[in-house]
Amino acid sequence: MTDSARATAEEVTAALDDVAALGGFFVLPTGGRDEGWHPVGDSYARGFTDLAEAVTHRYRAREPRVGVSVAHLGHAARLWSPALACVALHGIVPDLGGLQRADDGPALRLPRPAGWHTDRLPDPALVLSEQVTRQLREFATGLRVKIAPRLLDGNAASALVGAAHVLLTARPGLREPLTGLTVELLNTGRLVGTGRLTGPDLTFRRRSCCLYYRAPDGMKCGDCCLAGRDVRSSPGRR
Repeated sequence: MTDSARATAEEVTAALDDVAALGGFFVLPTGGRDEGWHPVGDSYARGFTDLAEAVTHRYRAREPRVGVSVAHLGHAARLWSPALACVALHGIVPDLGGLQRADDGPALRLPRPAGWHTDRLPDPALVLSEQVTRQLREFATGLRVKIAPRLLDGNAASALVGAAHVLLTARPGLREPLTGLTVELLNTGRLVGTGRLTGPDLTFRRRSCCLYYRAPDGMKCGDCCLAGRDVRSSPGRR
């Protein structure tokens, strides 16, 4: 990447403000006061234990790895959703290097927005993938609960396709380029082999399970590899 590909802070902020209107996991605010936020790397180093334990308690899960997996899936969704939408709608890959997390919850923000114009990059999908997967690698490195690496890879893929599906529903005119980008990302790095698209509306079947069904009131997600088995089903879990 060269300086000529850099987007201005104003361009990145405008793109993120626009995609935030999609709601939920697409919200990634920029700027603001530092109080109440910390570098997300600090949370990675602590194994994301506060959120994982909160999830475990909320769902009364008997296995700590259930809380870790569900917290990881939600975090992956908060990374993929705004980044993917910025690329698809505005041709900008946000730079997630300075990411921060709220002290009291899972929310993320970029205190100093930066990014790159996709039309000035040799491989925009690879740059997008690396921005997200670098964060998820740090998450996995700091974990204090043993959990299968391919389960985490499946979570990343599920979060990606979930974000793409929401974006497609909101902007159906993006079907062709969005599907192409999603397929390219699924064929990059550790997402290779995590699952497959099963329909034109970006429905997905993963090859691993996020473990949510193992909570007392849990169910399997809509893209779960256990679909069709005798386990209760829900539309999805992020």
